[in-house]
Amino acid sequence: MPQVEFDRYYRYDELVEILEGYAQENSGFCRLSSLGQSYVGREIPVVVVTDFSTGEDVNKPAMWCDGNIHATEVSASTAVLKILDGLMREKPELLKTHAFYLVPRLNPDGAEWALADVPRHIRSSTRPYPFDEEDPYGLERVDIDGDGRILTMRIQDENGRWAVCEEEPRLLRKRKPGETGGPFYRLLAEGTFHNWDGLTMRSQKIKEGLDMNRNFPAGWRGDADQHGAGPFPTSEPEIRAAVKFITDHPNICGGITYHTFSGVILRVPGRYSEDDMPPEDVWAIKELGAKGTEMSGYPCISVYHDFRYHPKEVITGVFDDWLYDHLGVYGWTVEIWSPQAQAGIKDYKPIDWFRDHPVSDDIALLKWSDEKLGGKGYEDWRAFEHPQLGAIEIGGWDGVYAFRNPPPDYLEAEVAPLADWAVWMAGTLPCLALKTVEVTPMGEVFKVRFAVQNTGYLPTNVSEHAGKKKLVRGVVGEISSDAEGLDWLKGGLVRQEVGQLKGYSHVPSMTFGWHSDSTDDLAVFEWVVGPGRYELVARHPRAGRVIAEVVVG
Repeated sequence: MPQVEFDRYYRYDELVEILEGYAQENSGFCRLSSLGQSYVGREIPVVVVTDFSTGEDVNKPAMWCDGNIHATEVSASTAVLKILDGLMREKPELLKTHAFYLVPRLNPDGAEWALADVPRHIRSSTRPYPFDEEDPYGLERVDIDGDGRILTMRIQDENGRWAVCEEEPRLLRKRKPGETGGPFYRLLAEGTFHNWDGLTMRSQKIKEGLDMNRNFPAGWRGDADQHGAGPFPTSEPEIRAAVKFITDHPNICGGITYHTFSGVILRVPGRYSEDDMPPEDVWAIKELGAKGTEMSGYPCISVYHDFRYHPKEVITGVFDDWLYDHLGVYGWTVEIWSPQAQAGIKDYKPIDWFRDHPVSDDIALLKWSDEKLGGKGYEDWRAFEHPQLGAIEIGGWDGVYAFRNPPPDYLEAEVAPLADWAVWMAGTLPCLALKTVEVTPMGEVFKVRFAVQNTGYLPTNVSEHAGKKKLVRGVVGEISSDAEGLDWLKGGLVRQEVGQLKGYSHVPSMTFGWHSDSTDDLAVFEWVVGPGRYELVARHPRAGRVIAEVVVG
């Protein structure tokens, strides 16, 4: 087994080598393939995991898990790698009947920039968008003091927006309404100005302006309505490759995409209220999400109701909305890591917290940095002579180290329960299993009865939305014989299709009087045949395939 260290972040070549090692040493359970190529031309690895001795992956219900669609969110790759490592070390019984498609790094180009010796931080792809020229003006984020970090510059300014925190002078607080006297400060990212006029200050526009998690087809909107969405849905090769793979594998019954940061599990929908969803789907995702909370401590919250960047705006063209809206399966976004939770801050809304929070939260975070990170999360302000601005100070939060991803020593403990939840989630997927095969003589012919059952928590259609929109075919039963023609078939249809099979997600908590559990999880197929050897097959695009052989006569 590859010796993977889960307290560090891997660059592309190292990551591919690790995945190759898993595939080589676990050939009966693990195959390495490629989704396609990135913008630069790197292969995007996908690891197919199942027990191949019990059948091919495409004939089993499957979970999709990806990470690192956003360039700097490299702990997302670690989370998917942790799923793979756990599956390969334990080889759970689940792999006999289920499959996983694992994509640790959907955006290898952007991540390679983020992990470079001199990192460059962008949102997603390295492809220039919407224009291919550099912004000739503005502040470029650069490590100007050579300490290997990009922190914050503070400049004393009588019209500045920040003041020294009275309770903890190392910190700054927002300037209060009507506050005068100062001293006040203006804050800028560490860096240098291009073509500076000596007066006006703004950040340089980043040439690589794509956000690939706005490029999925569901609810896609162009740049006039949403920045970074690309020129058309799936315009980006990485997203097009993922969408094609998933649609080419209808056995995928659910998906998790790992991001950073906030320490939450996000549930659909993102662009409309859950009141507009079928209640059955809301009930199911809340129950599934509650298990994620139990295992990880991450609250499971609604994107639309609790995770909006602005209360009057929604985001569209995202992965999990696409899975649900177009395919009718549940998608989840896991935002790894919460420094606030690490510091003991509770009952806050992740997005709203950045707009406004009490100074006591900053003090708690500083204490956490001092005591748990050895002070590496926050740098005390120190004087620096800037080549353009003159005398300034550099310091503040090291966002890359403490906020964007878990510090290396925290990494494995943070992602392990999230990986466990993904494996648990796979066990809830619809799954066909053989119930019975019966042969009854009827004179010179025989009645064959073939019954299969959905053993999963979720119904074969996964969601009520999929059922109502007829997004997936029902269970199909077939009989075949080595004999030529159809003289052997005396009654019944060679191929029979029934509807969807329930799981047990709809079972109420209370049994009372009128309650009765019907066999709506069962499909029964019958044929009348002459003597011979027959193969019976029951299949469902999502719930897998059951094969039985019977000899009659």
